[in-house]
Amino acid sequence: MSLYRNILDFFFPRTCAMCGKRLGEEEASLCVPCIRGLDRFGYEGNDEHGTLERLFWGQLPIERVTSFFYYSGKNHRRIIHNLKYNQRKEVGEDVGALFAEELMETGFFDGIDGIVTMPLHHSKLRERGYNQCDSIARGIQMVTGIPIIEGVVERMVNNETQTHKNIVERKENVKGIFRLKDASLVEGKHILLVDDVLTTGSTLISCGSELAKASNVRISICTLAYAGELVDSINKK
Repeated sequence: MSLYRNILDFFFPRTCAMCGKRLGEEEASLCVPCIRGLDRFGYEGNDEHGTLERLFWGQLPIERVTSFFYYSGKNHRRIIHNLKYNQRKEVGEDVGALFAEELMETGFFDGIDGIVTMPLHHSKLRERGYNQCDSIARGIQMVTGIPIIEGVVERMVNNETQTHKNIVERKENVKGIFRLKDASLVEGKHILLVDDVLTTGSTLISCGSELAKASNVRISICTLAYAGELVDSINKK
């Protein structure tokens, strides 16, 4: 670590995005104990939920779907909260890179031509200052070398948050909020659509449906967190 980084870290200590403890010199965004204890979803070509791909069957030309960890427990949710609301966009790059490194040996990225990130509405982008999904994508790109394709899809509507909505309400809330800007950028390609959290898949389906308007496009999806079981438990109450 450079002298500058040592001085900066002394006055403004870096903390783990998951547990909040001070990071060591060689640690990036997550401390080693938190990385080891991360409640990983795990990808081996399928998963114990009967495959996440089933959320998208019949709605998108889907290839593969996975998430890095379960969005369960205060510490796991803190990772996403730090990334989205605490101006810690480096969390997306660091955890995205860690995710990609673990996925590389599974073959998940085989044949993927480009990365497209879930877009933010311009007002939300102006308010937050960055798109957290872009940060995740940069981390994945650093490991895989897969190019990020910009300007493909735009978000036309700054819709209400999906939090506390049931499955039907979520689907209605995201209808028509995206628009395909340039189909030529993805025609005939296998695209990886990147988001932060997968719940019911409604927002990803809405965005992916616009991508699917391009000729002969195939779509795979990866997110940092999977909150499907959490949403299911809330909706059953």
